[in-house]
Amino acid sequence: MPTTMNSINLLEVPAAIIALLIAIIGHEIMHGWVAHKYGDNTAKNSGRLSINPLIHIDPFGSILVPLMTYFVPLLLGASSGFLFGWAKPVPVNIHTVIRNGGYNAAMQVSLAGIVYNLFLATFSSIMLLSLAQPTEADGIGYLFFYLFVMKLMLINVVLAVFNLLPIPGFDGSHFISYLALKYKVRAVAEFFAKAEPYGMIVIIIILVTPLKIPLVIWPIEAVLHLLLN
Repeated sequence: MPTTMNSINLLEVPAAIIALLIAIIGHEIMHGWVAHKYGDNTAKNSGRLSINPLIHIDPFGSILVPLMTYFVPLLLGASSGFLFGWAKPVPVNIHTVIRNGGYNAAMQVSLAGIVYNLFLATFSSIMLLSLAQPTEADGIGYLFFYLFVMKLMLINVVLAVFNLLPIPGFDGSHFISYLALKYKVRAVAEFFAKAEPYGMIVIIIILVTPLKIPLVIWPIEAVLHLLLN
């Protein structure tokens, strides 16, 4: 069956959903996996190192937020939306990690999901560059695979950029907190701990104000330019 614009529109959403699940579930599993390497069995004992998506899906972060970030911009007249979301956080006993590996180990746990996302983004960008762009003669299967690889790259870049930001409750803030504790700057860690309940408010402010351009859009474009060139 030849590809058409209608085919692209129909396949784009399921391709993006599958790519998002791979990105966010793997992101969380990596936190638990690295913690496990430092003697913390919390995630393993609770069954959260499994790739079964059903045990990782968060109704708000894995369903509602992605739908809002993708479709609301379209309804407001934007040319396209983007998918952003998260899975249920994998439980980690960071005290066990710190006891066995120090604050360096805690920082590794914090960055594990981001490293996973950047790896997937790099891998999918290499695949994308090796694929021929779909034409009218290509079948639905090839078109779906091409769209999936493209979405996998985009979504993983978006997740990596967001999590690198020092937003309370996100990986970037956790990394900075443990780095500060390593050098005995407790005030920084205490600030992020107190501000953590307001992390979602910060995200909303960034997304609905011009702040998203320098903080999110420009870094995403810079990473994509690096991957595709």
